[in-house]
Amino acid sequence: MTDRPLSHLRILDFGHYLAGPLVGMMLADLGAEVIRIDPPDGPRWSDPAFAMLSRGKRSLVLDLKSKQGRETALAMVARADAVIDNFRPGVMARLGLGPADLRSANPGIVSLSMPGFASTDPDLAEVAAWEAVIAARTGQFTDMGLNRQLMGINPSFTPLGLASAYGAAFGAMSVLFALGARDRNGAEHIEVPLASALFEGLAYNSELVEDYPDRYKSPREVELERRRAAGLPLDLSYGDLGAFLDPFYRTYRCADGRGFYVVACSIVTHPRRVLDVLGLSELADSLPDFDAYLDRADWPDAWAMRNYPVGVRDRARVADAMQAAFLSRPSWEWEALFGAAKAPATAQRTSREWLSDPHALASGLVLEVDDLRYGLMRQMGNLAWLGDDPYCVTKREGPLTDDFRSDLSTLLAEAPRPAPMAKEAGGWLDGLKVLDLTNVIAGPTIGATLARFGAEVTSIQPVTPSVDPWNAIVFGLHAHRGKTSALLNLRDPDGRAALERLIAQADVVTMNGTDAQRHALGLDPDDLAVLNPRAILVQLDAFGGPKQGPKSNHLGYDDLAQAATGVMVRFGGGPDTPEEHAHFGTIDALTGLCACVSLAAALERRRRTGQGGIARAALAACGEMIQAQFMYDFEGRAPFDEPSGREVHGSGPFYQCYRAADGWMFFAAPTERAAALSRVPELADLGDNAEADLAQALALRFATLPIAHWSAQFGGSAAIVPLGSLAGNREAGLQRESAGDLDIARATYRAIRHDRHPMGRWVDLASPNGIRPQHAPITLTRPAPKPGADTRAILATLGYSAEDIETMIASGAAGTGWSAKYLPE
Repeated sequence: MTDRPLSHLRILDFGHYLAGPLVGMMLADLGAEVIRIDPPDGPRWSDPAFAMLSRGKRSLVLDLKSKQGRETALAMVARADAVIDNFRPGVMARLGLGPADLRSANPGIVSLSMPGFASTDPDLAEVAAWEAVIAARTGQFTDMGLNRQLMGINPSFTPLGLASAYGAAFGAMSVLFALGARDRNGAEHIEVPLASALFEGLAYNSELVEDYPDRYKSPREVELERRRAAGLPLDLSYGDLGAFLDPFYRTYRCADGRGFYVVACSIVTHPRRVLDVLGLSELADSLPDFDAYLDRADWPDAWAMRNYPVGVRDRARVADAMQAAFLSRPSWEWEALFGAAKAPATAQRTSREWLSDPHALASGLVLEVDDLRYGLMRQMGNLAWLGDDPYCVTKREGPLTDDFRSDLSTLLAEAPRPAPMAKEAGGWLDGLKVLDLTNVIAGPTIGATLARFGAEVTSIQPVTPSVDPWNAIVFGLHAHRGKTSALLNLRDPDGRAALERLIAQADVVTMNGTDAQRHALGLDPDDLAVLNPRAILVQLDAFGGPKQGPKSNHLGYDDLAQAATGVMVRFGGGPDTPEEHAHFGTIDALTGLCACVSLAAALERRRRTGQGGIARAALAACGEMIQAQFMYDFEGRAPFDEPSGREVHGSGPFYQCYRAADGWMFFAAPTERAAALSRVPELADLGDNAEADLAQALALRFATLPIAHWSAQFGGSAAIVPLGSLAGNREAGLQRESAGDLDIARATYRAIRHDRHPMGRWVDLASPNGIRPQHAPITLTRPAPKPGADTRAILATLGYSAEDIETMIASGAAGTGWSAKYLPE
């Protein structure tokens, strides 16, 4: 198929295990020719998941340690567009395939390296960076989730591949953005350290605001602070947590016993919709409801229904009434009723249930691929796609090893790629005009990410806020960095006219919403073509896929995607104890990044054809992505029995958290196993133990000496790292904005204290360093503006006179702010 968005690109995939192959799969899913380079003894990972990650690719076996293998690889590079690897730093260079070697073979090559830790990090660059090693050192196993903190559980292992997922999204977008700028900037080498990608992906779990107002703290955060201040134990049971969960942000049991997760706590209309669906309209009438943007001193009551969280006075009675209502129907009935009412909630499922879910299959969020080894496989679907690509759900199964051998001579007979006529240096997206119509986290992440590469991003939000300040302002501190901001009433003819002028000037328009919401905004393909035929609409939602399914227009948020796709059941350990992974934003941020991948593909297509279109991503797809190594099923598949639950410390004695004499650490030797122990004098005698006994024996030995001692004993493909924390990495890598000359490209972990922030408080945020180009600059973008701060200036650029602008503001067609203060107190 030669008419796919990326069918003009050839990618050489040297990746192994998860992150690199995920990048290759995403590009192959968008139509690129991806050739997997395998070692002489075959792929390093022989697992059904690798067959899924190899779909759409071809395979060529090369011995890169031989002269002939290296020369063949370089000859292929001369006829390729991009190269992917996720080896440790220096490995490709030692093979004669480092960035300089690649550029000598092809002056226009784009190369992507995905080490576990930054190659410039003197302490971590050489660590054997298995997925769990990265997770452990970054803080994914430590204080992860408010429930676990209140229960006093720390650490807690999870097999979710967050680092590889975030890294793959960053990697795929960076390759495509660099290729799009190649004629202007020339060749590029990009590094995406997976630990940096993970730290940035979990940015909302390490954000810190000076004198953070109590009104934005969840009931669980308040209880956690109370217990710590009073010296009380953190020993709550799972059942105890119910008293500290918001009624509109929690699990309920239905008549069929299944959990049903509701997330309806911050959008003005959602709590009311939930209560109406449940037949509790009278209860809704009795609850306080007033402007969420008032300072707390001006509140007429203790809390407002449109402002998270529900006050302590009413929390129990609302939750009890909702639970009683849920018990009157089975979960599948509630799911249909909630979806029809546009009330965000979903039944909870296991990963296996999601893979056979009627909506997942009908929508293309789960695909069926007839694999050569495993038969008919259900696999996770596209992670990024274009809405008008008719072949996006048509998959070729993963290749047999060396199946490209017969076509190698044809490839080598091609002329080498011509050298680009590079004329200037600059950001990959310099001059790209982006109109951002999104809210909360996932959607705004798109624009904030594009801004770091030089795009000009204008955020348009309603004159009357539909989202409370916890979601719009607190999360917006990170998600709206680098943008200008205007407020328009799109239901007013004058406000709508201003929006249409902005669309006519834009290259890209972003929105988060369903197809039904897109239609209501007047942004369907035909409408957009009239306003601006070259514009690309980037759309993300919760359950939308390449095709229509019964839940395509159901509303949803991060936690609902976790609930629907099996993440919450997996993380909590079973259907009776589901928990959300992380505090917030786990999937939100990832979906925003995947939407950037689909945009990058759309920009590539437009560069060649002039065609606009719709670039898509979905929360549910990214719920699959963070479970990628498990997200497949077929007849005869091994049980879905991967480690899960709050008490788990690892997946076996050679991949596990252990307590040393001075704290917790993670030990990884999944390939060497007993051979790794044989080289350590204090452990050499343990290798003969049965695995059932080995974990306990290792625990006793590891507890006798400090982490530094054990870390120094292991090398090669084995590693020991201390369990880090997100807060600890933030503090250790903190730089002050006022100091200037910030270095965000050396250490693995970096955060910035924005101590000149327009809200009048400092805020610590993760640095934008998940992507590190060798040549193109990364912009340290301006802080998120106060909503409406730039309304007048933006309208003036559209040709409105000062008098016109004041008239629009006076009539409510435009606005300049939601509250007197940037962050209402």
